[in-house]
Amino acid sequence: MTRTDGYLLDNRQTEAGQRFNALATLFDPTTFRHIEQFGIGSGWRCWEVGVGSTSVVSWLAKKVGPTGRVVATDIDTSWAASATRAPVEVRVHDVGVDEPPGEGFDLVHARLVLSHVPQRERALQSMIRALRAGGRLLVEDADPSLQPLLWPDERGTEQQLASRLRHAFRQLLAERGADLAYGRRLPRLLREAGLRQVEADAYFPITSPACAALESATVRQVRDQLVAAGQVTAQDVDRHLANVAAGAMDLATAPLISAWGRKP
Repeated sequence: MTRTDGYLLDNRQTEAGQRFNALATLFDPTTFRHIEQFGIGSGWRCWEVGVGSTSVVSWLAKKVGPTGRVVATDIDTSWAASATRAPVEVRVHDVGVDEPPGEGFDLVHARLVLSHVPQRERALQSMIRALRAGGRLLVEDADPSLQPLLWPDERGTEQQLASRLRHAFRQLLAERGADLAYGRRLPRLLREAGLRQVEADAYFPITSPACAALESATVRQVRDQLVAAGQVTAQDVDRHLANVAAGAMDLATAPLISAWGRKP
């Protein structure tokens, strides 16, 4: 993340922890699969950008072992405080403004971060600069514009309400500076930045308990902003949350685009 009052999803709110847990359930397997393919092992030096919670950092720490190093950075590190023990070093850091927290990293990873960073081009260059020659960059970001519906099988009023709230939420994100089509551009951006062996794929959860938990926590977190924007009412929000809690909704996330490459 970057230091800005514009960021919609404040990590200091109670719902942030619930969102982190749901995001870890949904996306950690994809992230770990990619990093495993890079050959991560003992002694690796890793920089985790926008750490949020501890799931990825803890997994990296086990992989690199006591001879490795994991630098975990964010503008708000309160959720990561429990991970501050060797080989993990947690730092308050703004990836779009501050200099990299070191150099010679074997791996730099950011998930659901850069689309929210106003200085995302500078942030990407900083992350690449921190890599050693031959080091790997993995950037993962959502692309909400690729899939506009919250309930892809839209049939009736419940689904239409769900998609209306999702549209209002995404409009708020865009107004706060988020790039809702950033994910699809990642392969080109990595190639243009000089990385080699660039590849990308996408993961698109369509329904799961974690999708519902993420939706509920997110809507509760931005409830006041949604109503204040005037596109939905408080009654709309309450009805949607009740529909989610009933457990009969096939709720989708935005596709997560993972793009990776190697520094020459």
